[in-house]
Amino acid sequence: MLGCPRSSPAMALRRLACSRPGLAAPVRSSLGARMASTSSSQAQASFLTSRASLVAVTSFTVGTVAWYTHLYGTLPFVGQVSANTPAEEGLHPTAYPWSHKGWFDTFDHASIRRGFQVYKEVCAACHSLDRIAWRNLVGVSHTASEARAMAEEVEYPDGPNDQGEMFQRPGKLSDYLPAPYPNEEAARASNAGALPPDLSLIIKARHGGCDYIFSLLTGYVDPPAGVEIREGLNYNPYFPGGAIGMARVLFDGLVEYDDGTPGTTSQYAKDVVTFLNWAAEPEHDERKKIGLQAVILMSSLTLLSLYVKRFKWGPIKARKIVYTPPKPRH
Repeated sequence: MLGCPRSSPAMALRRLACSRPGLAAPVRSSLGARMASTSSSQAQASFLTSRASLVAVTSFTVGTVAWYTHLYGTLPFVGQVSANTPAEEGLHPTAYPWSHKGWFDTFDHASIRRGFQVYKEVCAACHSLDRIAWRNLVGVSHTASEARAMAEEVEYPDGPNDQGEMFQRPGKLSDYLPAPYPNEEAARASNAGALPPDLSLIIKARHGGCDYIFSLLTGYVDPPAGVEIREGLNYNPYFPGGAIGMARVLFDGLVEYDDGTPGTTSQYAKDVVTFLNWAAEPEHDERKKIGLQAVILMSSLTLLSLYVKRFKWGPIKARKIVYTPPKPRH
């Protein structure tokens, strides 16, 4: 019809529905679907603003903070919160520049060898190293022949033999380092009731790690005025409470190194802490090596994927789509 004003799509849809009753049902169903989607979105919005969602978010936040405090002992972004005094907690150790502390740094294997010598001649009299076998030293601090010779110096129980009796045999590379005491009761009886801890994971088991163990070994001093230490204990400000059952064991000239390194207390402590850190993390060097390779590989693949994505999608995203509507019929 010439000269008639153009109507909107909504008006045209209503006229079509009125002129053709058969199309009224689809129109109503489409309107009902729209109303249903609108009601569902309103229900979703009401849930986001409801009291139940508020309680759930609050519970999740409180639980996360409580779990963080349980793991690390401090509140997030607040710092140390404790009812104990600094004397009861122990003096905070100094952060030392360890040679294996950086992201790309590895262990000083010469220091590991010297540290094992200090452990063998000093620490092994009281502390065990249950998780380290003689074979673990091969390729790290000793050769296979050296580790085998040290293992054969120790007698290990074995058996039974053909007569059903237990016997002693020289150690093998597969044997673990011997413990100084046969059981826990014997260890406590020899140390006035104190149990010397196993040193396999001592670096990970103490807050401060290497810094704490080094400070503890070199931090023995006389108790200050007003501090009384019970008989049989020793004063060390880095130990929680200040009173420790282990006496000072490292002194200048105590161990003579095979490589001619000067034997001082700090040198002994540094070497044995490096050895104990390796004992707690024998995969340290390999882990950093694999991590560096993974970072290089993933970075290369990421750059390659970004280039491919730009190369493939660039023409499609830059393409201009033009729509030419059909001419109206008159």
